[in-house]
Amino acid sequence: MTAPSLDLTFSLAGKVALVTGGGSGIGAAIAAAYAHKGAAVAVVDLNLAAAMRTADAVGGRAFQCDVADPASVEAAVTAVVEAFGRVDLLVNSAGIVALAPAEELPFDAWQRTLSVNLTGTFVVSQAVGRRMLAAGKGTIVNLASQAGSVALDQHAAYCASKFGVIGLTKVLASEWAGRGVTVNSISPTVVLTELGHQAWDGPKGDALKQLIPVGRFAEPEEIAAVAVFLASDEAAMVNGADLLVDGGYTIR
Repeated sequence: MTAPSLDLTFSLAGKVALVTGGGSGIGAAIAAAYAHKGAAVAVVDLNLAAAMRTADAVGGRAFQCDVADPASVEAAVTAVVEAFGRVDLLVNSAGIVALAPAEELPFDAWQRTLSVNLTGTFVVSQAVGRRMLAAGKGTIVNLASQAGSVALDQHAAYCASKFGVIGLTKVLASEWAGRGVTVNSISPTVVLTELGHQAWDGPKGDALKQLIPVGRFAEPEEIAAVAVFLASDEAAMVNGADLLVDGGYTIR
């Protein structure tokens, strides 16, 4: 069998992307990168004003959605399909974090973290995935974390949610690839978004950097670059993978 010809520009021209958590941080960086590569982008966020700012910047359209609410997800996905005709690429980037020692973590913080990070990823993947399966094609990229591969102190809920995202990714990849839909995840280290700077600037961050072989944190655009590759036709044989973008943190 002849290997397919590859476009090593990793073009996304003609594709429609839906990016949750697209109003800020990694999601906004991915939305911008996808638009730069030619995709039409639906920016989905709980914060509609933030989604609109990103959409205006990348030439996309903004939609409000609470990923933890199935009714809100179905309404948002329906609106995106009505606006763009279909969804070819889904990025599940919406997420939150609540840090505390495990014995002190409030139940509502545990519950909300799992609802947004894990249940939200499932609900959006299911809603979009049904449409992709009906079309016979699609690509899903889930944002996991290095906290989905190793234990981090005071991250009980976050680690549980991100370990779950990686497991969910593999199940969806196994079930859906034969019907044209591939699913992968990205696991970053600390990313220097606005929230990343707030949480990790100073001595605490300096100490963590010493544990990362490359000696620094990641930039949002570096995560977006991996998301572009996974969304491209050139990654068609990548399925069920978790791509660590952690500078080597988890290898030690």
